[in-house]
Amino acid sequence: MTDRVKGLIVALDSDYRTDDVESIVNAIMMVKGVQKVTTCVVDADDWQNRVRIRLELIKKLWDVLEDDKKTPKN
Repeated sequence: MTDRVKGLIVALDSDYRTDDVESIVNAIMMVKGVQKVTTCVVDADDWQNRVRIRLELIKKLWDVLEDDKKTPKN
């Protein structure tokens, strides 16, 4: 027996203005079985999370580059 799916989450590739997203929402509403589409507005938490993730990635990249400098070249 297979599981049942009650919903889907769609993530956009970047932040869009609400009026620009209207056509995307309308297109999703045309898909069979879609009952409702709601939007999520960007807030301060999103910005903080993005900054934190960016800083963590930068630190990891620097760590890799520093390790490479320590490795003897043959």
